[in-house]
Amino acid sequence: MRGRGVSSGRVAAEAVLLAAPVREPDESTVVAPGDREAEASAIEWAAVAVADQLRARTRAATGEARAILDASRLLASDPELVAEAADLVRSRGRTAARAIWETSAAHEKGLAALGGRMAERAADIRDVRDRMIAEILEVEMPGVPEREEPFALVASDLAPADTAALEGGNCVALVTEQGGPTSHTAIIARSLGIPAVVGVIGATGIPRGAVVLVDGDRGTVEIDPSSSRVTEAKAASLVVPFDGEGVLADGRRIPLLANVGGAAEAVVAAASKAQGVGLFRTEFCFLDRADAPTIEEQVDAYRGVLAAFPGQRVVVRTLDAGSDKPLPFANSDAEDNPALGVRGLRIARRAPKLLDDQLRALALAAGAESALVEVMAPMVATVDEARDFAERAREAGLETVGVMIETPSAALLASEMLEVVDFVSIGTNDLAQYALAADRLLGELGDLNDPWQPAVLRLIGQTGAAGRRWGLPVGVCGEAAADPALAAVLVGLGVTSLSMTPRALGRVAAALAGVTGEQCDAAAQAVLRAATAVDARAAAAAVLNGE
Repeated sequence: MRGRGVSSGRVAAEAVLLAAPVREPDESTVVAPGDREAEASAIEWAAVAVADQLRARTRAATGEARAILDASRLLASDPELVAEAADLVRSRGRTAARAIWETSAAHEKGLAALGGRMAERAADIRDVRDRMIAEILEVEMPGVPEREEPFALVASDLAPADTAALEGGNCVALVTEQGGPTSHTAIIARSLGIPAVVGVIGATGIPRGAVVLVDGDRGTVEIDPSSSRVTEAKAASLVVPFDGEGVLADGRRIPLLANVGGAAEAVVAAASKAQGVGLFRTEFCFLDRADAPTIEEQVDAYRGVLAAFPGQRVVVRTLDAGSDKPLPFANSDAEDNPALGVRGLRIARRAPKLLDDQLRALALAAGAESALVEVMAPMVATVDEARDFAERAREAGLETVGVMIETPSAALLASEMLEVVDFVSIGTNDLAQYALAADRLLGELGDLNDPWQPAVLRLIGQTGAAGRRWGLPVGVCGEAAADPALAAVLVGLGVTSLSMTPRALGRVAAALAGVTGEQCDAAAQAVLRAATAVDARAAAAAVLNGE
């Protein structure tokens, strides 16, 4: 089964299905006029009780889980939701449970209409709805099961409280039918370091008790895999210690950096001995905001990341809103093809102040901390865009400026790009999406969104060659950087640093330590001659394993 890998790693375990949500309350029951006030009060008491429950869970949680639970607590206390439900009881005689159901459905529909990141918040609405209804009906709230043995949790979707409850338990993998790369499932899975695949059509049809092999790197779920595949997955699931040095067998150093979305993830990355940050996704600091953050608010958010890496390189990506991560203050219009629309650097066409404020805030944060700050723009397609961004960044006080190589256009113009910027960083997820014309959020096209596709490898090779020509850095910060089998190939293609989830650092370091630069170069030449992704993998393995 295929979906969208949102947290890397590979593990095999028994599948356990999440308990079904509460049933839809009967809509035919009408509360007598004399009883409606008491029925409406039940809604208010349920909201208070659920908010208290979530507040208690929030205190026990840490990091991203704590922030997500606190957001759900605020939702449970939303006076608008409570008032609308209570009005349904008073005006139409709905039961308290039915009123909560209908009001939540309306709110959920509104979020779904917004699309992208906001649509993923629908799970929050359903979670609070079910908790309030369970409180009103005095029934047990379904949730994450407690098991003594490791298990893979399978669900249609996971509510914030469900994902937060995974911390400290025996859940070793997540599989859901819904969700996206910025859903709570994805965020919590990454923070806990467990593999997760979302958007798996038919996942809830997986037989209970079946063994599943969840591959968060490739976005696949295998049902009842062979014993040899299970053995491979067990070996891959082991966290290999990282000593803080990425180096080839012949002594050549390849910095291994971390991808982070905020201060909490930066702290985890630093504890994992990452050699810096290769991708700081600044939009993750502001996903739940309706208005643009002030310069002061941005400075605080950025300093939280920079402080975790004193004296080390931190590459900051400017706001990458749009497509699957729309922000109300940046993406005001609905678009037929948002992945091809106003996203990333293109937002500055409409709102130049948004970019200028962010660059100013980054410069102030850099001045207040000792991290070596570099800034890069996402979704660059032309040299003119790269030049304009570089000028604006340097005017704001940021000296080291780069661009993302995510479009085939940028890859083809990599040499010209490096005439106006100081470095480039390849986002393999988007580069594959645009090179193969395959939506990376569509599970059934997962085979196309594969960094081993020859077209993608050749674009990376062209970019690496440009870096060598100018003697400038070429990084990779997409999911491909976390693939130990691909790491040596990327180095051979001219990549000078790799940035990944902290959990993958040890595995990638171990893979690089076993090969020389000469082997990396030979593997790169082999994959550039391949015609298919399967051929590319086989060609690289043959060279690197000495076959």
